[in-house]
This record gives sequence, structure tokens and C-alpha cells, in this order.
Amino acid sequence: MIADFWYKLGRVAARIMLPTFGRVEITGVENVPLTGAVVVAANHQSNADPALMVLAMRRPLWFMAKRGIFRSFPVNYLLRKLHAFPVDRDGRDVDAVRWALEQLKQDRMVLIFPEATRRPGGLGKGTDGLTYLAARSRATVVPVGITGTERIKGFGRVAFPFCHMQVRIGEPFHLRAIDGRIPHEALSAMTDTVMERIAVLLPPEYRGVYADRVTTPAP
Repeated sequence: MIADFWYKLGRVAARIMLPTFGRVEITGVENVPLTGAVVVAANHQSNADPALMVLAMRRPLWFMAKRGIFRSFPVNYLLRKLHAFPVDRDGRDVDAVRWALEQLKQDRMVLIFPEATRRPGGLGKGTDGLTYLAARSRATVVPVGITGTERIKGFGRVAFPFCHMQVRIGEPFHLRAIDGRIPHEALSAMTDTVMERIAVLLPPEYRGVYADRVTTPAP
């Protein structure tokens, strides 16, 4: 399929460019399930994070990107072929939620940045969208900590990072499955669980608003 062709081409480009023009360190690859529905939850440092995650994961990723970058036809076409789907950041994009649930129903891996925007200064407060998807689909959650990409400014630097990038993949886990309406309090508690799992994978200076909740030494 042509979609697979474009994704594989993008992964080849990431495997060539990122390690050639930067230093990439990936740990915990063995924690990624080889089958089944998976929600990958990662902190978001820069525009380079999706490309770095494509490089780090052994399975294809499907992910959401802000709707604004889909405006031109060439970019819209390419992003969709690379498994991306446009999403509004107001947290009420029903189409994006349905799309993500459909990917998980097909036992795919969906990459979510629960902060909903780039937070290069440290881990920001997580939103409940990821936990809703994981609880509703019963997908496995894989936490990921990314460091170093905050030095990459703008899309033009993605292929030429010139920095040390680290990806730490944590142990997979499951959130409590809830049928019917999920109470806001339950979603918030599960979101904190996910974010704390991400924070553990980050050095203290990257843990942001979750620094006081995590006492684990720097990885």
C-alpha cells in the first residue's frame, strides 16, 4: 500500500538523518509490545519528537498533529500518508477521538503527547484525552521520556538536529477499564498515573509540574 510506502520512507529518512547529524540514544525497546493495541504516551519537547519516535519504535505509529499544519494540499497529503490525523487542541475534537479509537480497534500503536502542546521547559500538566482512549479501548499504555530535542528549533532543524537526543521507553501497563460514562475524577487520577510514569523516565530538571510527585533518582 502507498501509505506503508510513505511511512517506511519516512522511517528510513529518520534512521539516516537523526543519527548522522545528531546523537541518538534509545533504551527500553524491549518494553514495546509486538502485537495488540498500544497507546504510546510521551512528553513533547519539539517538532522533532514524532520523527524521533518513528525511529525508536519497532512498529508503525499513528499520531495526531495540530490542524493548522494540514492547510496546504501537499502537506496535508504527505502527513496523512505518514499516518497523521489533524486534531484541534481544545480537547473537544470528536472526529480525532473516533479516529484514534478506530486505530486501536485495529490493534495499532497510537502516539499521544498528553501535554497537548510542546513543553520544552519541563513536563506540563497532562490532559485527559489519552486516558480516555486507553480506558475505553483497553489498550496497553507505554510511557516514554524524551530529552534533548528541546534544542531543535523549527521544522528545518528536524533533519539536522546537531544535539544529543534520548528516548527512554518504560514498562507497559494498563489503566482501569471503565464501561459507560467515565467520571472526570477517575480520568484525572488515571492521567496523573500516566504522567508520573513519564516523569520517572526523565531527569529531575525535565519533570516540571510532576517533580514533587516523583522521588526516583535521575535515570
